[in-house]
Amino acid sequence: MDTFALLKIATALIFPPASLAVAVILAGLLTLAGWRRLARVVLGLAIAETLVLAFQPVGDGLISYLENQARAAAREAPACCYDAIVVLGGGISPAYPPQQPEPDLNDSSDRIWEGARLYHRGLAPRIVITGGSFRAQHGGPPITEADAMFSFLVALGVPATAIVNEPMALSTIDNIRFVRALVGEKRVALVTSASHMPRALQLARRAGLNVGAFPTDFEAAPLSRLPWDNWLPSLDGLRLSGQAIREIIALHLDFRVSVLDK
Repeated sequence: MDTFALLKIATALIFPPASLAVAVILAGLLTLAGWRRLARVVLGLAIAETLVLAFQPVGDGLISYLENQARAAAREAPACCYDAIVVLGGGISPAYPPQQPEPDLNDSSDRIWEGARLYHRGLAPRIVITGGSFRAQHGGPPITEADAMFSFLVALGVPATAIVNEPMALSTIDNIRFVRALVGEKRVALVTSASHMPRALQLARRAGLNVGAFPTDFEAAPLSRLPWDNWLPSLDGLRLSGQAIREIIALHLDFRVSVLDK
């Protein structure tokens, strides 16, 4: 099992709901071993983590830490004269016929829409889309995330001849590394979710990629919800908190970034 898969599994296990399931199993084993007090502590901490992270204000606060950085970077980005618009993967899943006959847009699909809008606005003459497939690289269907993005951009009116497909990246580090190899020192408009932008910019600058930030998919929006939804634990609150914490940890602690120095 490679680093990509190990990191995905480890990250999933430390956040709810998986962390709650792990705590239940661990508490059961500790109880069988006679360590009942420790078992109660483990289970109590897991329940507390789940409840706290499920509150929308917690998710809003965590995600705002990242989105405010993205807004600041966007204000500094030049308004014109880019060689390409770079859209990072993460907004769409490839089709897997017959169960999933068409590509599936997810919560981050604003990235693709924003890339198309910027192209039609005339920001740059081409779009670079970057996103591979773990399954394609391990014997699965050969269709990649970049292939799915290509189809969607064409459906949004972007000419196929204006799209450059990078189909190998499995992580943000790969996105930046492979895009740097494609565009060299030319200036590009970087499009990704606002919560993902601080890490993407950090990696881009480390790789020597000349970028301007064009964040999208802002999610800290308490005024868009009904008042009581902001104070009831919810799956959306849990998702938002987990997403923010993953980004914050990767922003400050990702040990893999040294590959960009090569």
